[in-house]
Amino acid sequence: MPGLGCGLAVLREGKLLLYRRLRAPEAGSWNIVGGKVDHMERAVDSARREAEEESGLSIGAVEFLCLSEQIIADERQHWVSLIYVTEDFAGEARVMEPEKLPEFGWFPLDALPSPLSRFAADAVKALGARHFARNAAS
Repeated sequence: MPGLGCGLAVLREGKLLLYRRLRAPEAGSWNIVGGKVDHMERAVDSARREAEEESGLSIGAVEFLCLSEQIIADERQHWVSLIYVTEDFAGEARVMEPEKLPEFGWFPLDALPSPLSRFAADAVKALGARHFARNAAS
C-alpha cells in the first residue's frame, strides 16, 4: 500500500527552500520540506508541522499546489504526496535534523541544485505553471 506524504514549497523572494536528504527515499537528492501524513491528521496540517520541524520556520497560510506520486522500485518505496506552497512564514531556516537533512539553501527556480527529488521536481513544475498562469492573467 502506498504511503501518504505531504510537502511544502517555501518561497522567499522567488527562491525555493531545499534540503539535501541523507536517507531513502532518494538519498542525496535535494527536496522540499515535508514527510508523512500521520493518522487522523489533515495533510495541510501535516505539511505545516513537517516544515516547521525540519526548517525551524513558523509557517502561516498555505495553499494546495499539486499532487506527486513516486514509485521507486529498487527501494520498494511508493508515495502519494499532497504538495502545498507558502510565502507566509517567519524566522530563518536552519538545519534542525542534521542526521536526516544536513544542509539547505534558497535556490532560484532557474538555478536549482542536482539531483532534485521527484517530489521537488513535481513542485517546481507546478510552481512554473502557477507563475505562468498568474502572469497570463495580469
